[in-house]
Amino acid sequence: MTDPITDMLNRLENGQAVNKKTVDIPFSTIKYKIAKVLEAEGFVEAVAKKGRNPQKVIRVNLKYENDEPAITDAKRVSKPGRRVYTSLKDIRPVKGGYGISVISTPKGVMSNKEAKGAEVGGEVLCEIH
Repeated sequence: MTDPITDMLNRLENGQAVNKKTVDIPFSTIKYKIAKVLEAEGFVEAVAKKGRNPQKVIRVNLKYENDEPAITDAKRVSKPGRRVYTSLKDIRPVKGGYGISVISTPKGVMSNKEAKGAEVGGEVLCEIH
């Protein structure tokens, strides 16, 4: 069985590799929250819930700048077999500040910049750049 978050990241990367406008991802609350963080940080154009159960999907409008994908690399950090956590003092910039890490905190799913501002640590779900 594959990890659903890894599947989501692969769909986003593969969609941008073939210059698709939109990508549909099977719905889950955590994946929707990750997609909303990517939208807020400017890595995707828009995120919307579509359909009803059991075919509910997350429709992501991909973003391109000068025909180049906004997401060049998406990496899963915390995996089902090996969880990775970070404390507030250990939150570091990704790719010199050009990327983000998505962190699941007690205050919700947020980027590393938001987590630092909210003064919370948590599980590092993935890194996007």
